[in-house]
Amino acid sequence: MEGGETGSPDPFVTVVLPCYNEEAHVLAEIERITAALDASEFDYELLCIDDASTDGTLQVLRAALPRFPHLRVLPFRRNGGSGTARRIGTQQARGTVVVWTDADMTYENERIPELVRILRDDHSYDQVVAARTSEQGTHRWARVPAKWIIRKIAEWLTASRIPDLNSGLRAFRREISLPYLRLLPAGFSCVTTLTIAFLANQHDILYVESRYAKRAGVSKFHFVRDAYRYILQVLRMVMYFDPLRILMPVALWLLGIGIVKSIVDLVRYQAPYLANNTVLLVVSGLMIATLGLLADLIVRSRDGV
Repeated sequence: MEGGETGSPDPFVTVVLPCYNEEAHVLAEIERITAALDASEFDYELLCIDDASTDGTLQVLRAALPRFPHLRVLPFRRNGGSGTARRIGTQQARGTVVVWTDADMTYENERIPELVRILRDDHSYDQVVAARTSEQGTHRWARVPAKWIIRKIAEWLTASRIPDLNSGLRAFRREISLPYLRLLPAGFSCVTTLTIAFLANQHDILYVESRYAKRAGVSKFHFVRDAYRYILQVLRMVMYFDPLRILMPVALWLLGIGIVKSIVDLVRYQAPYLANNTVLLVVSGLMIATLGLLADLIVRSRDGV
């Protein structure tokens, strides 16, 4: 860890800023964040994590240390992904409230104090998310419908309204998040994971509308690979917290179809005979229902999260 004030009391806010090949604009993002927080009433630290950048990002961060007394730099020797950077940054944070954001000039980082004030003044919320009102990323023609479908799946599985499932700008209470950090994947779906983890454990989230600008630099998002990971992570998280939400509807559908098919077979053959596919439907439904009940028992019997 490099930089930061020594011997000072712990700040109220820690801003975790993952940086990977952001040499051209990371300094402008640091200036924007520090200007907003310097003008606020909050003590803070800005923790910039260089995720083994291959350009001059780390050199820019180190050169900025003398100018920004609240800046800390954590360099990675190996690229771990944005999820790994956010997880370790949150673990290393000294603030009561942690803010996640990006260094690509897309989010309204000047509004960070506004998000923090909500958590300070209203203890009924444990996380505040800047919900984007537009999509400015690459592959927009495919990202908009894909994100809508994934978000609707997440809303159904969590029984919650989620205006923005994977916004990168959010503030949350560090103490609440600590048990869930080990669940974060290495990639972009870490923000999705944190959202679902909070909702699945009855931690209230407030969404505030926010503009989303066109990205500076080159996007690291790969549409097919990352969309698949988003869907997989949503299913994984709900299975982790509430497996019956996924398995029981499937089991009941198979059992229902199997029962109807059994009646049809009995009427059709005028004998106590069931077709092979009928038996398969009933047995599959029973097996999935049993698996769901066992998974739910495991979830409810574990001590930790």
